[in-house]
Amino acid sequence: MLVIMERFIEVDGAKLRALRRRRMLSLRELEQLSGVAFDNINKLENEKRRAQPRTLRKLAVALGVEPHELMKGEE
Repeated sequence: MLVIMERFIEVDGAKLRALRRRRMLSLRELEQLSGVAFDNINKLENEKRRAQPRTLRKLAVALGVEPHELMKGEE
């Protein structure tokens, strides 16, 4: 049996929030654009949760950035 461990990524919550606000999106609007649940986005912005790679990709596409730009420690 093959088990693939999906790594969770630490998101820069402040950057995620700043990008969302710069695009004048509410949490609900970003939820609709990205398909990522409101509660999940809120927890990511407050750095109370790490993101799965697919979640990071969905948010990046919705915000028009590369996924690595949302990661902690990336410029």
